[in-house]
Amino acid sequence: MEEEKGPWTAARLLPRERGLILLALLATSALAWAYLYLSGESAGRMDAVAMASSPAASGVAALLLGFLMWAAMMAGMMLPSAAPMILTFAAISRRRRERALIFVPTAVFAAGYLLLWGAFSLFAAIVGWMLAPRIAASPLFGSLLMLAAAAYQMTPLKRVCLSRCRSPFDFLLTRWREGSAGALRMGVEHGLFCLGCCSFLMALLFAAGAMNLLWAAAIAAFVFVEKLLPQRLWTARAGGALLFAFALYLLSEALFA
Repeated sequence: MEEEKGPWTAARLLPRERGLILLALLATSALAWAYLYLSGESAGRMDAVAMASSPAASGVAALLLGFLMWAAMMAGMMLPSAAPMILTFAAISRRRRERALIFVPTAVFAAGYLLLWGAFSLFAAIVGWMLAPRIAASPLFGSLLMLAAAAYQMTPLKRVCLSRCRSPFDFLLTRWREGSAGALRMGVEHGLFCLGCCSFLMALLFAAGAMNLLWAAAIAAFVFVEKLLPQRLWTARAGGALLFAFALYLLSEALFA
C-alpha cells in the first residue's frame, strides 16, 4: 500500500458516502434480525438447535435450516461492530481513487468479512445438527460453556485479536493488498480477528438457544461495546468476570438442584 499522509480514517469520507455505507450496513443487519424474528414466529419459537436436530427433518434440510439461521444471526450481530473497519477501508479506497491509484469497491472487503462468518455459520450448523438438544439445554453444559467463555476473555489471544479489531487504520496499513482478491482477503483476515474475539461468546448461543433473540442481542451489544468504547480491555475483563459469576450460579443450580 502506498504510504498515506495523514490519518485517512472514516472522517475523510464525505457525509453522503458515510451515510450510504452506514445505511447499507444497518439495513443488512436489520433484515437479518427480521428474518430471525419471523423464523422464530413461524417455527413457534422453537430452539434452532432442536429444529436442526429434529428426526423429522432430513439431514440436508436440517443443515440448510441451521446454516441460514446462523448466517443471518452472524450478519445481524457482527456488521454493526465492523462498521468502523469498513468505513476506514472506504475512506482509504476513496483517497486512492482520487489519486488515480488502484481501488476496490468497499462491498468486496465487506463480502470477505461476511464470507468468513458464513464459514463459521456452516461449522456452527454442523455442530448444532450433531449436538443433541437435551445436551444443549442442560444447565451443566451451559455453565461449563460459560466458564470457558469467561476464561477466554482473560487470555492473551483475546487481547491480541481485540487490539486488531479496534485499530482499523493500523490493520489496513499493515495488511493492505492490491486488487479485488486482496480486498477480499483483507475482509477475511479481519473476520478471523473478529472470530478470535467472539468465538466463545457465540458458542454461548448453543446453551441459550440459537433462536433466543434476547441472548443474541445481549451478546451483540456486548461485542459492540467491547470493540468501540474506550478501555475496551477492561470491558472484556469485566465481561469475563460477569460470565464467571453467572456460570458459578448455573453450576450450583445444576449440581444441587
